[in-house]
Amino acid sequence: MTQETPNSFDIRKILGLLPHRYPFLLVDRVVDYTPNENITAYKNVTMNEPFFQGHFPGMPVMPGVLILEALAQTGGILVIKSTDTTIEDKLFLFTGMEKVRFRKPVYPGDRLELKCSLIRHKLKLWKMEGKAYVDGVLAAEAEMTAAIMKKEDM
Repeated sequence: MTQETPNSFDIRKILGLLPHRYPFLLVDRVVDYTPNENITAYKNVTMNEPFFQGHFPGMPVMPGVLILEALAQTGGILVIKSTDTTIEDKLFLFTGMEKVRFRKPVYPGDRLELKCSLIRHKLKLWKMEGKAYVDGVLAAEAEMTAAIMKKEDM
């Protein structure tokens, strides 16, 4: 079992921070974070992922939009850990993505390293830079904007 540090945590803590569940929870562990600055997490990509059944038969490739979702969830953890808010009555929703680039396919057996850095925070909007790596090689990147919304306001 991986050693926990004050700035890392496992899936049990992630389940308490994010509302996502199987098959849509795409962050397995946080290995480091600094509130209001950055976070590093990872997703172990296995052949058991339900999306590989149809994307693509005989040549399984993780859909780019799900790589972005993994970055979004990682960014959501950073925001939640950077505020004193609780998520029980709120959702963290992405409002925009810019400068999206896919650089390398992600295959079963890969470990997707997810890095997000806060660019700015104003009122309820958060802008982050996200980068996903496999074996140190950039697989995808994007600038993401998100807002914390009360469920009752949606």
